[in-house]
Amino acid sequence: MAKKIRIKGRLRIYILLFIVLGVIMIAVNVPIYFFDFKVGIAVSVFLMLYFLALLAFWFYIRKNILEELVGFATQYGQVQKQILRDLRLPHALMDESGKILWTNEAFESVVGISQGYRKSITGLFPEITRDRFPTVDKSEEEEFQLQYEDRYFRVQIHRINITQMVESSAFIESTEENSYLLGIYLFDETALKIALQENDDQSLAVGLIYLDNYEEALDGVEEVRSSLLLALIERKINKYIASIDGIVKKIEKDKFMVILRKKAVMQLKEQRFDILEDVKTVNIGNERAITLSIGIGLGGLTYAQNVEFSRAAVDLALGRGGDQAVVKMPGQIQYFGGKSQQLEKNTRVKARVKAQALQEILSTKDQVFIMGHRNGDVDSFGAAIGIYCIANSMGKKSHIVLNSVTQSLQPIVDLFVGNDEYDSDLIVNSEQALAMVGGNAVLVVVDINRPSITECPELIKCCKAIVVLDHHRQGEETIENATLSYVEPYASSACEMVAEVLQYVENGIRLKSSEADALYGGIVMDTNSFVAKTGVRTFEAAAFLRRSGADVTRVRKLFRDDASEYMAKAEAIKDTVIYRNDYAIAVCDAAHCKSPTVVAAQAANELLNINGIKASFVFTDYNNTIYISARSIDEVNVQIIMERLGGGGHMNIAGAQFKDAKVEDVVEKLQQTLDEMAANGEI
Repeated sequence: MAKKIRIKGRLRIYILLFIVLGVIMIAVNVPIYFFDFKVGIAVSVFLMLYFLALLAFWFYIRKNILEELVGFATQYGQVQKQILRDLRLPHALMDESGKILWTNEAFESVVGISQGYRKSITGLFPEITRDRFPTVDKSEEEEFQLQYEDRYFRVQIHRINITQMVESSAFIESTEENSYLLGIYLFDETALKIALQENDDQSLAVGLIYLDNYEEALDGVEEVRSSLLLALIERKINKYIASIDGIVKKIEKDKFMVILRKKAVMQLKEQRFDILEDVKTVNIGNERAITLSIGIGLGGLTYAQNVEFSRAAVDLALGRGGDQAVVKMPGQIQYFGGKSQQLEKNTRVKARVKAQALQEILSTKDQVFIMGHRNGDVDSFGAAIGIYCIANSMGKKSHIVLNSVTQSLQPIVDLFVGNDEYDSDLIVNSEQALAMVGGNAVLVVVDINRPSITECPELIKCCKAIVVLDHHRQGEETIENATLSYVEPYASSACEMVAEVLQYVENGIRLKSSEADALYGGIVMDTNSFVAKTGVRTFEAAAFLRRSGADVTRVRKLFRDDASEYMAKAEAIKDTVIYRNDYAIAVCDAAHCKSPTVVAAQAANELLNINGIKASFVFTDYNNTIYISARSIDEVNVQIIMERLGGGGHMNIAGAQFKDAKVEDVVEKLQQTLDEMAANGEI
């Protein structure tokens, strides 16, 4: 074996060095003979012995040295291999496809396999797929987090190029230019993860609990019992918060502040804030049950930020109708509860205050722009006409932003377009509005509080003063920094709210019959002819409009369907599918109709007349967008269902939109959402 092995490298240089020195000594020995012959002979004898020793070393001792070197290398390789096997870091080698070629003992111990396992890494860790492997196009190394059973690992996968490793080998040859192996390393971070989680669980969360209907619930309760009712409510709240190791402090007669840990908030979310339902069971003769609005803020950078989050959360809960909990974190808002209808406020003080504030804002502005939501309906346009009447009475130039007119809205719009009593630029589109807007303009947004689906979102950025009047429940997306915000989810329609405001405008406003018809028509459409979501104030607003000249018969004629729409609605109802025995799902093919979304909404209302149906969902395809019209009576909150799908609305009237989607896919997504929410007890 030694004959086949050659010495190379530094060792070969060291051996050749002795030969070179001998040659140099021979060259030096020749001149010595001329100076001293005897010394020259002595040196020659020494050189002869020196070269004999070198020859003996080269032919006899070299063999033993080579054998020792080979033995050392072999033992060193075995030591290296054993070190890798015994390394405490779990490590394995794979081929390009992810098949395991070699593992060390730590890796085998972690995943519970034996030496010689030769299957795919995906079989051990389903999360590690080929798209997570480093490649030439991506990088030499990939790193990600992985949970395996009850342990957490930081995984590193390295590319190991083997082409260069075997280029000089006499026994191995690479068939590809870029052959490589994959090395995988598992860094156990379980202890760190647990420590970070425990630290995170202990972080501070701040909550606010408001009694929604404090004054209303005490009405009709004997004075001696009112204190007992509040004491029982307070006891339930204290007991509930104490059970999760929290602290509660009463800050006002109907408000509480709560301090708790983030881990406790997770418990509340798992229990879906059952205090909301539990508190309603308190009854000592009160006609109305107490309901709560809960706002919790956590995840902020400071304690003060968490307090701000909690205030924003409880305001959002109140703005959505109360009887619900809202958890606000950076970039995320979660809703719980909201299953009951908000009680109508009997007092009109708020409407009077908002009317006065609106007049003050309009009085300081030169231009007034009014707009509703995209694909405007009768309610948004009617409310815009009401705001126009207020601005006109104050001598302010106003414009209604409207990009397209649906067939259902056309009869109302025709009352104003081409009418000599109104300016030709009363109704403008988005481009015209953006060109006309000046530095001292006010924008009044009606029937919507989500900027992304207004007629002209860019106009919001152009106006420093913004007024919002809406009756939809607020969601995560709202118009920020509004000068005046009047959002009342209990109202039946935006026209009802504007009709109330009109009654409190100073000096009074005398409406024309067409203006009264527009406002009255908005209430009729949004209440389904006074059937859905009506209250005392709804009828009072309708009575005010009747006194102002609205004609019931005239309005009814404006909203009659043509034959094609009626047939499309009937066809959708005929093909309705009853899902989970409670939900009516239908697809309305209204492509040939001028107002497909209106036809779908009408079909959804009709489906609620079927006995046993808790909610109806009608789909329609319009302008490459799938629209969902969701309706219910009082058993299901369709708003929270639509919010899961990216939409929103009211508890009984809601909707959602999907761009560039197929009806079949959206129907399937709705069914999955219903299944999940039913399994979690949300509906």
